[in-house]
Amino acid sequence: MEPNTQKLIHSFGALADLGQEIADSGDFMEMVRTSLHLLLGTLAIRRGAVLEVPAHLERTNCLATWGLSPDYGVDYLIDADTKEALVNSIEGVLKVDNDDAGHFDHALQGLRAQQIELIIPMAVHGKLTGLVALGGKASDEPFTPDDLEVVQAMVRHIGVGIHTHRLLAEVKQQAEDNRRLYFDLRAIYRDTVRAFAAAIDIKDKYTQGHSERVGKYSEIIAREMGWGEEEVEGMAIAGYLHDVGKLVVERDIINAPYKIDAKQSSELNRHPGAGFDILSPIHHPYADIPLMAKYHHERMDGRGYPDGLTDLQIPIGAKIVTLADSFDAMTTDRPYKTRRTFAEVIVDLRQNTGSQFDPVVVQAFCRALLKELNGEMTERKFRKMLGKDYLDAERDKPLIVELLLELDPGMQSVTAVGS
Repeated sequence: MEPNTQKLIHSFGALADLGQEIADSGDFMEMVRTSLHLLLGTLAIRRGAVLEVPAHLERTNCLATWGLSPDYGVDYLIDADTKEALVNSIEGVLKVDNDDAGHFDHALQGLRAQQIELIIPMAVHGKLTGLVALGGKASDEPFTPDDLEVVQAMVRHIGVGIHTHRLLAEVKQQAEDNRRLYFDLRAIYRDTVRAFAAAIDIKDKYTQGHSERVGKYSEIIAREMGWGEEEVEGMAIAGYLHDVGKLVVERDIINAPYKIDAKQSSELNRHPGAGFDILSPIHHPYADIPLMAKYHHERMDGRGYPDGLTDLQIPIGAKIVTLADSFDAMTTDRPYKTRRTFAEVIVDLRQNTGSQFDPVVVQAFCRALLKELNGEMTERKFRKMLGKDYLDAERDKPLIVELLLELDPGMQSVTAVGS
């Protein structure tokens, strides 16, 4: 077997491994340098450089050098004629001292000063990827046709590695762009929903901000229950949209400054079903939002509406919205009643847990509230919605702990939490 053939086989095998590393490695530049050293070592070449030619640039990008002077490293401008000539010479080897290299005077002026003798274009799929610039052999012997065959084969492999790395970088950038677009769209969706919720509440001058508060209470409860971030966000959206059906109810009924009669109540009670009809045709990024709007007035004991569902028939998300909605109603002034004290709210939760409210949901709500009163939560979300003077840690913590222990006597650790 010819010596150059053996060199080609061994070097090509090594380059195959390096090519994969070039594609996979986070230290791309180090892999290119190693590839250049391997190429130079195969034929005992004194000096060389690997120059990338990005498709969108007219300048080379120096990736690696060996044996060149310390001041080397300037990127070279490649004009249109030079680039075209390089593309046409993809399968060739350009000798810097050859008359045909006159086309490249501008681009190769710095390379000539570095005693570069050969320029080998790198290409993949007929497109220029870069250049490998090589000096003379250490033996001062001229390059033979076999030498040039070895060089061309190895350079093609380096070019594939660089091209693959470029593709991976483009895919990574595209993935990052898609991720950013996804989060931007989610933010736009949520902002749109919040604006829609505000529009719903404007119809009811007595409860402006109600839908947003219900969304935030629902989010707090779901997070305390250990739900994933997307599920938590879905619960917030469900809270924002739970009263969308009120858009079909007469404004006079919604804004009545008195307790409405049975006929008006029946009209108002249409809003959960109407909300379902409004939301169902929309493709939501979160599941069951239409059902949460429809069932947020159902009760565990079957005395709710519109379908009179009981316990397990009611989606857990609807149960969360039920508690969030009721808590905001109890802690908000209405034209015919003032908001309840926190002690009165606890009494209502005690009386209606198991019949109207799900015990698991009530416990999660109380735990979250207790954490805020204990200073465990950096954001004071409850205080922001209830007003700074509504809650009093010293007065209210024992009430929450007592209710939690009633709901689950085995939660003895909650005593320590509430202390």
